[in-house]
Amino acid sequence: MARYEIPFGDLKGQYLKIQPEIDAAIKKVIEASAFIGGPFAREFEKSFAAFCAAEHCVGVGNGTDALFIALRALGIGPGDEVLVPAMTFVATGEAVSMAGAKPVFVDVDPLTGTMSAEDLRKKITPASKAVIAVHLYGCPADLNSIGKIACDNDLFLIQDAAQAHGATIDGKELSAFGDCVCYSFYPGKNLGAYGDAGAIVTQNTALAEYMRKFANHGRKGKYDHQFEGVNSRLDGIQGAVLSVKLKYLTQWTADRRAVAEIYKRELSSIEGLTLPNSESRAGHVYHLYVIRCDRRDQLQNFLTENGIATGLHYPVALPFMEAYSSYGHTPDDFPVAYEMQGNILSLPMYAELGQEKAMQVCEAVKDFYS
Repeated sequence: MARYEIPFGDLKGQYLKIQPEIDAAIKKVIEASAFIGGPFAREFEKSFAAFCAAEHCVGVGNGTDALFIALRALGIGPGDEVLVPAMTFVATGEAVSMAGAKPVFVDVDPLTGTMSAEDLRKKITPASKAVIAVHLYGCPADLNSIGKIACDNDLFLIQDAAQAHGATIDGKELSAFGDCVCYSFYPGKNLGAYGDAGAIVTQNTALAEYMRKFANHGRKGKYDHQFEGVNSRLDGIQGAVLSVKLKYLTQWTADRRAVAEIYKRELSSIEGLTLPNSESRAGHVYHLYVIRCDRRDQLQNFLTENGIATGLHYPVALPFMEAYSSYGHTPDDFPVAYEMQGNILSLPMYAELGQEKAMQVCEAVKDFYS
């Protein structure tokens, strides 16, 4: 078969399509010397809040800080437990530990890979104070069920939407659920900055005001420090870049979904492959397109040899990481997450991929299975 040249992502290609706008936006920030916070960061916060149908957006330094600041603002600390899904990036658990609390892992749903509502119920203890629902790969977690469980048990509900910019549930924006939604704008995200950046959106005015002060050394104004906080602020250049990109996000999401439809159409009949769940209630935004396959390593090697880049998200579930080895978890504790880590494979997925290259990926996968 022909050798392809298909990267896993194409940030340069994205930049070249909007280069004049990006360059002009960065130039304005430099000319105004508005590097930390300032008008460009505030304009993005306003626009992103509107995009999320939220009352408030607090820009912060990165997605991990967004989770940490949300936890601290909700009063989570030592002696508290926070329930997090077993299959996620380490930052979800890390933020809980940063706040002084203990992450308690919950197995995931076999169809979506997001938090299992059934296992969540089993893991709640008197020390439980919050749930972090992760919208894994851009697929919204079952917030209808998780939200009810959180409400019934008097738990805060925080969303980790680092991979789910623009995702919806039953047509509702994520901001309609829970206490706050945390975002990462790491460059490779669906809405990515040109460096580290993050944000928290919420409908709660008092919570937003506290988080804004906490992220800026606990101060209301210059040298007016009401309490000790942290230094985690959105800078002007990232705000300007994100404001430009936000205008294109809806179209980019449509382009990702078009690629996902090609994958679904071409690969769904292959025995041994399980494709992402695409039920109608979940407005999946396909940050990643993760398949599950019986011969994952062989397929990945075959695609690599033929010029198609892939990824593993994630090769080790949180309960089985060395970082959490003191918990003493076994595969039987999280059977779904344990199985997932051995058979998941992320195919190329980005707005610029297009039909031709998506079809080339499909042909290569078919060649392997034939």
